[in-house]
Amino acid sequence: MERAVPQGEENPRFQQTLDAFRGHYTAHGTDTTKPYPGIIQLLATLKEEGKMVAVVSNKFDAATKALCSHFFHSFIDVAIGESERVRKKPAPDTVEEALRVLGTTKEKAVYVGDSDVDIQTAQNSGMPCISVTWGFRDRDFLVSHGALNLVDSPEEILDF
Repeated sequence: MERAVPQGEENPRFQQTLDAFRGHYTAHGTDTTKPYPGIIQLLATLKEEGKMVAVVSNKFDAATKALCSHFFHSFIDVAIGESERVRKKPAPDTVEEALRVLGTTKEKAVYVGDSDVDIQTAQNSGMPCISVTWGFRDRDFLVSHGALNLVDSPEEILDF
């Protein structure tokens, strides 16, 4: 929103615009959103194997929680979005909070993402990263930004 609104936070109507966006996104965030093919099965398999799953996002916290609840209900153990109490990715704050809530450590975790910001977040968190090629960025972009472990389908994540 800082980039979308002329003069960003200095605009006298910035907060009003942000509040309107959040209200609209909360009401309509699932209108054209759906999980990528294979994601629900991946999450079900991870749960069957006793794995814990967290979502960390730069979407605002209420939207992150609502989307995860709507689409992934019992498959996600914790969902953390942007808020005033944690810095946004690529800072490690959301990951560290997720690990704390899950009661685990970075040594027992892997970060899965689809962007250069996710690669940086994993590095800043001291975790290995699996970069997926079906999301926000393509394979060439991810490799050019340091991706080391790439997968082309959700089921390939299980190999890690």
